[in-house]
Amino acid sequence: MDSSTTSTGRTRREATRQKLYEAAVTLIAEQGFSATTVDEIAERAGVAKGTVYYNFASKSVLFEELLRHGVGLLTASLRDAAERADREGGGKVDALDAMVRAGLVFIERYPSFTQLYVAELWRTNRAWQSTLMVVRQQAVAVVEGVLREGVESGEFSAEIDVPLTAAALVGMVLVAALDWQAFQPERSLDDVHAALSRLLQGRVSGSR
Repeated sequence: MDSSTTSTGRTRREATRQKLYEAAVTLIAEQGFSATTVDEIAERAGVAKGTVYYNFASKSVLFEELLRHGVGLLTASLRDAAERADREGGGKVDALDAMVRAGLVFIERYPSFTQLYVAELWRTNRAWQSTLMVVRQQAVAVVEGVLREGVESGEFSAEIDVPLTAAALVGMVLVAALDWQAFQPERSLDDVHAALSRLLQGRVSGSR
């Protein structure tokens, strides 16, 4: 088999898996994991039931891979935003602000996944709990890296708790964005970003 045939097959499989991810995340966000069947996922994705099992050993494996895939996309977008801010000569606050916006863009694009991800963070009895913790830490670690660099350069106080601050910033974006999507959909992304940017930069007290 030549490389072009192999590449075509890989691309086709990736496209199929993407359709299954999209079908699964929408259904599970709508009706819960237990209530969602493989038949429904296959029907929503427009594929045969056997295709689901060809790509994933079970519904649980599909969901675990979905978490890896979704948080992987989020992590990459956060990293790209921070690196872009750095290339443009911005400071670490600018990098954090760029990541806040990148997070909002991601959530606007994938609201069902975000809703599902946040809901799963509160559960402790899932088979994929360890996977969830690993992928969560991957996203938070990007923010931690920027915070540590800011502390080392003197831009941020050495007294900040880097792991907790990073988790708080990620959580702020997730929860604020879900509130935006569910209760304040009339707001624009720029509007929500501006509000979080003021909070990030300590400009809510009126002292600046």
